[in-house]
Amino acid sequence: MLLKTRLFGQVYSFDSVKDVLNKGSSKKSGDELVGIAAGNEQERIAAQIVISNMQVSDFRNNPIIPYEEDFVTRIIQDDLNENVYEEIKNWTIEELREFLLSDKSTERDIKRISRGLTAETISAVCKIMGNLDLAYAARRIRNETTCNTTMGKEGILASRLQPNHPSDDPDGIRMCILEGLSYGVGDALIGINPATGSVENTLRVLEMLNDVKERYGVPTQISYLIHANTMLEAIRQGGKTDLIFASIAGSEKANRGFGITIELLEEAQQVLKKHGTATGPNVLYFETGQGPETVNNQHFGADMATLEARTYGFAKHFNPFIVNDVTGFVGPEVQYDAKQCIRSQLEDHFMGKLTGLPIGTDMAFSSHVKADYDDNDVALMVSTMAGTNYWMGVSGGSDAVDYNMESSFQDLAALRRLCGFRVVKEFEEWCQKIGIFDENGRLTDIAGDPSIFM
Repeated sequence: MLLKTRLFGQVYSFDSVKDVLNKGSSKKSGDELVGIAAGNEQERIAAQIVISNMQVSDFRNNPIIPYEEDFVTRIIQDDLNENVYEEIKNWTIEELREFLLSDKSTERDIKRISRGLTAETISAVCKIMGNLDLAYAARRIRNETTCNTTMGKEGILASRLQPNHPSDDPDGIRMCILEGLSYGVGDALIGINPATGSVENTLRVLEMLNDVKERYGVPTQISYLIHANTMLEAIRQGGKTDLIFASIAGSEKANRGFGITIELLEEAQQVLKKHGTATGPNVLYFETGQGPETVNNQHFGADMATLEARTYGFAKHFNPFIVNDVTGFVGPEVQYDAKQCIRSQLEDHFMGKLTGLPIGTDMAFSSHVKADYDDNDVALMVSTMAGTNYWMGVSGGSDAVDYNMESSFQDLAALRRLCGFRVVKEFEEWCQKIGIFDENGRLTDIAGDPSIFM
């Protein structure tokens, strides 16, 4: 394993696999603030050259956090398909990149070899790919999962209806849901971020969500994005939900900071199998995004993209229905501007797809990130072209609880028209039945009027 190269007459040496991954990562303020990023572009390129010549086995044998110290590392290593790994362990990362981009490789071929890749390997190949490479490779991979409906099918751009309310008022949330449904938004999920965290409020919101779903016969999934412990207690008290939510991370320390353990997620799966309202096998909903380990000093000296790849390896173990990559939500201390946010977004989408996850995108640009709604539009377009499973649908394109820039109901209709995508089949048929979609899946004149439900 050679960790040095000569570039423009200067020798660049790197201390470890972790160091070369750090230095080869795309420019991001979070990595710079903790002092692990490349000092300049020449050092970054030198690190990428070293990475390209390293082998798959180098990254499998050198996880950024030791096996004995971290349950994320153990899950990723133990879940690896050893037969596939043995076939590809001597590939260089450059050979892996060419395989992912070659027309000779089918989707089936890519999904097969992905079973022999650890998170560190996936992060490594990501670092030697440009934005177009990431979009092209990700678009080639579809990962299907089923809760009540099925996500990940070809030609579908779904949406999570996010009717957040600053006081969690059920009537206010209900009105926002009806507005979103009137635009054909919500086929992936109707999911609310809580403003408060009590079991009593969780039960009230779940009752309202179930009433909307059943009263109007909406073919979708519902979830209240409260901590898993609170949701489990709500279920014990009679609450009904299709999915249980969790924020997860790329290190054991960061997961425990979120109050997440392997045992808790396994319990959530078992409880939903017995008491959940979903008809399919995939009943967990995860949210991720580069940065939380870094800002909470739980990064173990590793770059944000590699930690995010580890998050996806951890997530895959639990077969979630959907994974929501939230980019830009932490702020400029993680991704300074729109360029860094969009790069992170494309990295995450590619790494999630290659890991085998049904991943969707939420740029959620924080109000103090150097970005505006034009940048928001660019982010929407590039990840849609890359084949993201779904976007957020937020009234007015601005979240009422988190105050982030978001994708609006109208944005989603425009993206579907622009790229030729449609919504989930059962949801489209429901929209046509109530008159807001025509036979081509396009909005009709009555779309956007929530009074049609009253």
